[in-house]
Amino acid sequence: MKINFVDLRVQYLSIRKEIDEAIQNVIDNTAFSSGPFVKKFEENFAKSHDAKYCIGVNSGTSALHIAMWALGISKNNEVIVPTNTFFATPEAVSLCGAKPVFVDCEQGSFNLDPESLEKAITNKTKAIIAVHLYGQPAQIDKIKTVAEKHNLLLIEDCAQAHLAEYKGKPVGTFGVGGCFSFYPGKNLGAYGEGGAVLTSNEELYLKMMALRDHGSTQKYYHNYIGHNYRMEGIQGAILNVKLKHLPEWTKRRRKNADLYRKYLTDIKEVLVPRETSEVKHVYHLFVVRVSKRKELKKYLEDNEILTGIHYPIPCHLQKAYNFLHQPRGKFPVSEKYAHQVLSLPMYPELTEKEIQFVCEKIRQFYKK
Repeated sequence: MKINFVDLRVQYLSIRKEIDEAIQNVIDNTAFSSGPFVKKFEENFAKSHDAKYCIGVNSGTSALHIAMWALGISKNNEVIVPTNTFFATPEAVSLCGAKPVFVDCEQGSFNLDPESLEKAITNKTKAIIAVHLYGQPAQIDKIKTVAEKHNLLLIEDCAQAHLAEYKGKPVGTFGVGGCFSFYPGKNLGAYGEGGAVLTSNEELYLKMMALRDHGSTQKYYHNYIGHNYRMEGIQGAILNVKLKHLPEWTKRRRKNADLYRKYLTDIKEVLVPRETSEVKHVYHLFVVRVSKRKELKKYLEDNEILTGIHYPIPCHLQKAYNFLHQPRGKFPVSEKYAHQVLSLPMYPELTEKEIQFVCEKIRQFYKK
């Protein structure tokens, strides 16, 4: 039985008619860049997360960059970010000319440790980026308390957390802006690249809308030095179709996570992700911590089960950030987890039989 890590084709086939019609509508209307299909998606995506405004852009990295850019984050500023995240989070800080300041993740969780925040704050700190990693909301209330205490901007990186909730409130609405990715493999994925920023701040919304289109609010009239971060019309149309299915797909992901827990519970070498009662985890990834990861991954591949590693090198140890002189061992939890994490197959169409097969092969490996 071959089990893919993610299967985008099976999802497409389930909504093929809707998708094909949406793409044809864009072609018939020649609305290829921004335009009405993107606008409609922006309205619906904002509504789905209880936000006032949505700015569709061409990637999740662009979303992070344009949010910080519009907020005036620049040279001589510092922005606190978790080191246990995808590289785009600190990279967007660097694109603004600011310095990323790394903090460790929590023991037992993959998210930013709120207790580490105050130690990282200096007189140059301007913002905190809270990442809701793998679809698990961070302790955003504690992070927000620290941000407000020190008069810092709070930005949420929700790239993997579409429709996730903290204490009943959607992520992306706790800070001044929530940044999302629509990379194809995401819970809500485009057929190419895409991203968005949610905000309820009108001034910030208008600034970002201009910056994504060369600093222009009227064609050929430019108020700012901006960029071309526009979302394509086809991606807006596709995302609008898929958004209608996202609540059901999220339910299936959560059900599959429960099944993994059920079938892995007696394997002491495997630590499954925790989910507290305060959060609604949307399981973009189902990440376990294991012993003998390299050998287990190879064994699963030999049995046609594809897995991933998110992420093998913490951001502070990436070659690109050598100039920050962050020593190995400074963030021990993230460094430890980087050698343990293994992402198992996770997508809405995954069946219980397939999950049982994955778990049985893991059990067989450790019995050997």
